[in-house]
This record gives sequence, structure tokens and C-alpha cells, in this order.
Amino acid sequence: MASVEKKQIQAPFRLDDETALVTGGGTGLGLAIAECMVAAGARVVLAGRREAPLAEAAARLGPKAAFVAHDVTHLERAERLVKAAESAAGAPVSILVNNAGNHLKKPAVKTTPEEFQTVLQTHVLAAHALNQAVLPGMIKRRHGNILFVASMASLFGIPLVVAYAAAKTAMLGMIRTLATEVSSSGVRVNAVAPGWIETEMTRKAMEGDPARRQKVLGRTPMNRFGSPQDVGWAAVYLCSPAARFVTGVLLPVDGGISIGF
Repeated sequence: MASVEKKQIQAPFRLDDETALVTGGGTGLGLAIAECMVAAGARVVLAGRREAPLAEAAARLGPKAAFVAHDVTHLERAERLVKAAESAAGAPVSILVNNAGNHLKKPAVKTTPEEFQTVLQTHVLAAHALNQAVLPGMIKRRHGNILFVASMASLFGIPLVVAYAAAKTAMLGMIRTLATEVSSSGVRVNAVAPGWIETEMTRKAMEGDPARRQKVLGRTPMNRFGSPQDVGWAAVYLCSPAARFVTGVLLPVDGGISIGF
């Protein structure tokens, strides 16, 4: 048995020798994904617009973490980010986590085309630019993973988030198309779709609105919110040898809300 395959069988959920670039990695779900990947043995490079949270997060994660301050909406600089990440990690990027995003809560009839474009730029076009930047190296090495962080808005209608829902739904087409194009070259493309996760954003959304909290929990079969690490470990699985025959999928991490009633 080849040594690589033997190692994969002995430690199927490990990410040793992998280098992950996590956009939006300084806080929230991006940080949780990075934290779990470090625990699984990966090197991680956190990318985001604000240097202070990135530096604090990298210090918290320890010596296997680095950071690069970068705004993903500058599409022409995607290749520069990948090169900077590889320089910081001392190794090629083998995992790209497209997590960076923004949100807009507004009725569709009041959402301007400019606001819509801003959301698409961050979620969709920025991810595409980074995919283009990492794929040549991954294909050449015949090894790599691209992971998108999608949403429940990818799966069912949620009011007041037309631009966000369109962007997260567009990811599904990107994932499936990319998977058909690059999986034969050793590159897998997948996504996680977080449900209601216990984050600062969720807490703020629920403050003073017990009816909304109960509505969410009432249609969640597990009857609780998830933790950021629940999303992080799902990300580790999809990028690990344990999922080596898994590509083009969207994995809900939602306590069953997407199938609940």
C-alpha cells in the first residue's frame, strides 16, 4: 500500500501537510473553521480587511497560523493574496475556504442595483477570482480542496435578504460546475451551509425578540442553536481524506432545520 494512502487510512480526518487560506478568517465562522483546521494539523492563513482582529486571531491559534490583511473585493489582487499567503505559510495553498461575506437586510423593492452588486462582488465574484488564483497550482499538484460557506438562504426563501440569498444560491452553481471541471485533476469542491449558529451576530438578531428565537428553534429538530465549531469540524471533514470521494456537495450544518417542519 502506498505510504500516502496508508497515512490517510490511519488518520482519515487529519489535515497534516495542508495549507488553508481562510477568507474572513479573523472572526466568526471563518475563525472557527481555521481553529478546527489547525487542531486537525493544517497550517492556516487568515485573510480579512482589518489587521487587528487578524493578528489577535493568529496569535490565539498559535505557530501554525499566519495572516494577510486583504480586501477580497479588489478582484485584481486575488493572485497577490495567494502569493502572500503561500509566503507566510511557507507552502502552497492546498485548501481555499471562501468564507468572506457581507450582509444586507432590506426589502427587495428597496434594494438598489448598487447594493445588490456590492453583495455579489463580495460573495461571488471575489470567490471566483480566488478560485482562479489557486486552481492552476492545485491542478498541477493534482491535489486541493475549495470549500464555500453557503447558507440556509441557498436552500429556502428568507425574507428581506434578496441580494444575500441570490449570492449564496449562486454558489451552488459554482460548486457543481467547478466540481465537474476540476475533480478529475485531484481538486474537490464542496460547501457547508450553516443553519442558526450561536455567534455574536445571532445573539444580536435574537435580543429582545423571543418570538423569533422560538420560531427558529421550533422548526429545528435538534431544538438548539449550533456552535461555530460544528461548522468548523464539518469543514475539516470535507477537506480531509475521509471525504476523498465527495465532491460537488452542499452539506447543511443546521440541526435539521432544512428538513424540519
